[in-house]
This record gives sequence, C-alpha cells and structure tokens, in this order.
Amino acid sequence: MQKINLYKELNANSYPGRGIVIGRSADGKYAVTAYFIMGRSSNSRNRIFVEDGDGIRTQAYDESRLEDPSLIIYAPVRVLENTTIVTNGDQTDTIYDGLKQGKSFEESLRSREFEPDAPNYTPRISGVMEIEKGKYTYALSILKSDNGNPEQCLRYTFSYDNPLAGEGHFIHTYMKDGNPLPSFEGEPKFVAIDGDIDTFAGKVWESLNLDNKVSLFVRYIDIATGETKTRILNKNT
Repeated sequence: MQKINLYKELNANSYPGRGIVIGRSADGKYAVTAYFIMGRSSNSRNRIFVEDGDGIRTQAYDESRLEDPSLIIYAPVRVLENTTIVTNGDQTDTIYDGLKQGKSFEESLRSREFEPDAPNYTPRISGVMEIEKGKYTYALSILKSDNGNPEQCLRYTFSYDNPLAGEGHFIHTYMKDGNPLPSFEGEPKFVAIDGDIDTFAGKVWESLNLDNKVSLFVRYIDIATGETKTRILNKNT
C-alpha cells in the first residue's frame, strides 16, 4: 500500500465527515492520534470539543440552538489505564466498559452497529491505542451498512503491531459529500505522520474544508513515559 499525504487527502475531500488518524511520530517517540468532526447542518456545526478528565467530549457551542443531542453529543476520547479509545460516537463508552470487563476491542463492539440515521447509516469508526512497557500497538474498526442496506452490518477490524516512525492510518465516515452520504470503503488509508504536535495539528486543521470543519483533537503520547500533550481546535470560539 502506498503511503499518501494526509493533508492532500483531506484537502481534496470537502466532506470526509468524521475522521480518526492513529500512528507514530516521525521521531518515533510518540503515539499519535487525531480526531476531527465536520458538519453540514446547523445542529452539527453548533459544537465544540472540551476536555473531560483524561479525554474529551462534544458540547453545544450555543445551548439555545441545540436541536437534537442524539448522535452529536458524546465522549469521543476516553482513557482506561494504558489504553486510549477514540471513536465517532457513544460507542466510546461501549468499548471502555467492554475492555474493563476483559473483552477485546472487537468483542466490545459486537453489541453495536452503524448509526440509525437513514438514509446515510453513518458508519461507526473506532480506534484503540495501547502502550505497554514501551511497546505500542493500535487498532481501527468500522461498522457499516451493506452498501446502504440496513439489514446487514459489516464489521471490519484492522490491527497494527509495532507501528513504524512517521507512519499511520486514517479512517473516516464518508467517501465524499453526497445525498445520501457514501460510506467509507476499503482499508484505512496509509498516511505519513510528520512534525511536532503543533505542526501536525495546524496542518490537519488547515487541510479540512473551511465551511464544513467543526473541531479537531490531537494527542501525542510519549511511548516511554506515558506523558501526554493535547491540542483542541474549535471553529466556534
């Protein structure tokens, strides 16, 4: 699989929807993740990311304009011991609870499927990053309808052991803008990870469509010490 430029990939797609990037920094020192949300409706755009303990949650920017909190208000990032969970919905809690009970990432998601937002049936995308005694692994998952048919849920999990410096994977909800929105297809995209946290966060943010981008979360985790650096960028400030 050819490594692609993440910024060009984002710039070429006006509406990838929600997206997760997980990988390793170019210097090999950090486990890296980014999560962004976009929106076309006023309800989807009326959001910000706020810190919540070790993770983050979405919050209405203007509570008076909040129309429907379902599917848009949730905790995208939670941390359980040495595992960081990143998702595009309330399945973050499902994974957290499953891992706490001793289930695997994949097993934890067996009770969930794509979002009930016909006709889009938005995929649920999820990622976990685990750092254990200086060893770093990660996995990504997508739960999606069968080519828009809600009668069947397709479940894919991709695991990555010992990720190499400067490399990562990117998965997002939609292939492009449309009505209905076409779900992501294929394996997570193999992307380059470069720069320190501020450079990386800045480039990702600038690459997202100006009209549709809403919020971005980026975290760098020191693989040796577990110390974290976090950046949050919100269009609504």
